[in-house]
Amino acid sequence: RGLRRGEARNRADELISQFDMAHAADRQVSSYSGGMRRRIDIAVSLVVQPKVLFLDEPTTGLDPRSRRDVWNLVSSMKAQGITVLLTTQYLEEADILSDSIVILNAGQIVASGTADELKRQTGASYCEMTPLNPDDLPRIATVLSDFGEIEVDTDATTVSVPAPRGVATLTEVFRRMDEIDVELIDISLRRPSLDEVFLHLTTPVTSK
Repeated sequence: RGLRRGEARNRADELISQFDMAHAADRQVSSYSGGMRRRIDIAVSLVVQPKVLFLDEPTTGLDPRSRRDVWNLVSSMKAQGITVLLTTQYLEEADILSDSIVILNAGQIVASGTADELKRQTGASYCEMTPLNPDDLPRIATVLSDFGEIEVDTDATTVSVPAPRGVATLTEVFRRMDEIDVELIDISLRRPSLDEVFLHLTTPVTSK
């Protein structure tokens, strides 16, 4: 990278410290975990600080802790004035890290903007509720059937309905739950996730 031997050694020490790898600095990289290898991959690209850094799905296959470590590294690069172009299939990751997002479908750009701008494209928020008794899920879905598309998650024991009128929708849901004597342990208004944005803006790619 054009560094003299002493400069290269000093820079290596700086990066080993910055990436919290001192405990493994005397080990072969082949013995590292997946998360440690990703950190080393990124550290190598920063030996000479770039203006733009391309990261192609850097957290694929990582455990939650290692993924969080990579997120922190990407955020620190932004603070150093490095522009990061990151590709990812984890839309939560894009939501947390990105100033600007481009959504591709079948190789074509279908939308771009900030996370908030993209979420607004899907329309209204959702009212999500969790009953005290999971057996009440079918009754809730029935009594709210006129709200439009209803999502029932039996694993999370939640029901979500579109909330185009915001708090007014939430109040109406409360009223109907009281009418059918269903007790809720949680109810909230939430904005669309980027996963929902992606599903709204893209179509499945079918093989010929």
